[in-house]
Amino acid sequence: MGELAPLYPVSREHFNTLSDETGIMQHAIGRRPDPAHGYCTDDVARGLLVDLLHLPELGWQAVDVSVWRSLRFLVDAFDPALGRFRNCRGSDGRWLDSTGSQDSHARAILALGELIARAPQGTLRDVATPLFERALPGASELNALRPRAAVLLGCDAAIRGGLGGETLRTYRMVANELRLSFHARSLRPEWPWPEPVLTYENALPARALIIGGQRLGHVGMIRTGCRLLDWLIEAQTSPRGHLTPVGNHGWWRRDGARAQFDQQPIEATTLLLAAAAGYEATGEDRYRAVMEMAYGWFLGANDVAARVAEPERGACHDGVTPSGVNENQGAESTLMWLIALEEIRSLRQRISVRSTAATSGSAIASSR
Repeated sequence: MGELAPLYPVSREHFNTLSDETGIMQHAIGRRPDPAHGYCTDDVARGLLVDLLHLPELGWQAVDVSVWRSLRFLVDAFDPALGRFRNCRGSDGRWLDSTGSQDSHARAILALGELIARAPQGTLRDVATPLFERALPGASELNALRPRAAVLLGCDAAIRGGLGGETLRTYRMVANELRLSFHARSLRPEWPWPEPVLTYENALPARALIIGGQRLGHVGMIRTGCRLLDWLIEAQTSPRGHLTPVGNHGWWRRDGARAQFDQQPIEATTLLLAAAAGYEATGEDRYRAVMEMAYGWFLGANDVAARVAEPERGACHDGVTPSGVNENQGAESTLMWLIALEEIRSLRQRISVRSTAATSGSAIASSR
């Protein structure tokens, strides 16, 4: 593995700039938040995940207000009559949709599951747990590929946090449905994807298959997830060895050309997280190298050799275009950078600890 891209201290400057007493605003014009587009459950859920990732570096006091703000937003977003989370909220606080997308419901489930797993015992868990459980029936009905994957990951986290019963039942059901999606007879080695087009957040199902296979002891699921991940890695690695994600101007259609631009930060972070699952499951260094490749994309190792992130402010541009970076710095992009940074920080810390332990063990052995 070559020289690693630098790490940076945690900066929540832009996160805080985009946030007010309601939540984190979806969009920005340049560096400035754009209240015209209001808020969405998708980004509030992602912001909650970032808060939880910042705990080891900053402690609860630094994220407590933000965590509670996001949790209140999710409580308000849930419609008990429909059993689903609404997604779009105007800057005046009014909900703009009656039922959110499958993605937004699943992302809320994922964030709540992680909160249950990582929050200390007390009021936070007392609020998050019943909300998670009330949203489970709606989660089990989701039938799209990526939402199923997110629900699986959310249930996995909640189980780590001590939930069982209906959570475990939903976990097993969704895991089986996701596994079967990638075993259809129509799938071909050159296109092992159950949809005719590859769009966004493409590595999410691979991550879920690997993590689900580990918990359930299903070796076949792990293998399927790793094969899928390997395919995505090969397709999105440039001849020069940097990440070149599928672009959103045309995506990638089966038997068609892959769109190169615009590349979005969510693709880099989703691949990084899937590679982290692959590394955890197999211990193979090639997945660690992919994590570093995805992280490097944010810092200039990309098709236009431009820095996508502004680490000093904890900000990130909205994408890579043929002429450079998109100057806007919205919530999704910024949160993807903050997640990528903390995942790489955690990876390198684990590697350092293992290396130190191995060195100490060798020294002790040689002194005997």
